[in-house]
Amino acid sequence: MKREIIITEDGSTTIHLPEWDEQYHSKHGAIQEAYHVFIEMGLFYYLKNVSSRPLKILEIGFGTGLNTYITQIEADKIDLKIDYIGIEAYPIEDSEIKKLNYSSKLNASEEVFKNIHNTSWETLSEISINFFLTKRMQFFSEIDDKNVFHIIYFDAFGARVQPELWTEAIFQKMYNALTKNGVLVTYSAKGSVRRAMQAVGFTVERLPGPPGKREMLRAIKA
Repeated sequence: MKREIIITEDGSTTIHLPEWDEQYHSKHGAIQEAYHVFIEMGLFYYLKNVSSRPLKILEIGFGTGLNTYITQIEADKIDLKIDYIGIEAYPIEDSEIKKLNYSSKLNASEEVFKNIHNTSWETLSEISINFFLTKRMQFFSEIDDKNVFHIIYFDAFGARVQPELWTEAIFQKMYNALTKNGVLVTYSAKGSVRRAMQAVGFTVERLPGPPGKREMLRAIKA
């Protein structure tokens, strides 16, 4: 499937899929969206309300590596150790990685961003003193972790183009993978997504969304 690099409204890049008219991140601002949904409503919320350390985070849809990168940046800022697992069935190409401008926009280490992408798949890698990354190349339906993760970043392509990724069966896997009081955050606010989460046992709340989106969802394994 054809992929194009585009500039979003906050000046940061993302990948656009013309065939689906879908982006890896919000066209209203890739970095803004990532920080709002996953860092502020996910990571910071968990630290404030549960505060388990060190943390284990699962990302559904490793994609461009942006969510991984900003989590590593924040982990080093607050001296927080994180074991991070990124799931991706179709990794992006080296030529695409080179066109992403996240390090310049975040005023952060370009070497770290390169390392995030250059580390071997299926291998635990030390990205920084606080941040350890394992990239797993697998389909979401193959995930079978049990009571492992404190936080899940659910960043799959939207239900409009891949509804099979937003079903009760997938969210049951997410529920099983979380520890007690674990948190799942996603940019989606669709009613069908919320109901699928609730059906498997999550307590779900609607939250203000990132720029360009009215709402998002946070689900808790109570």
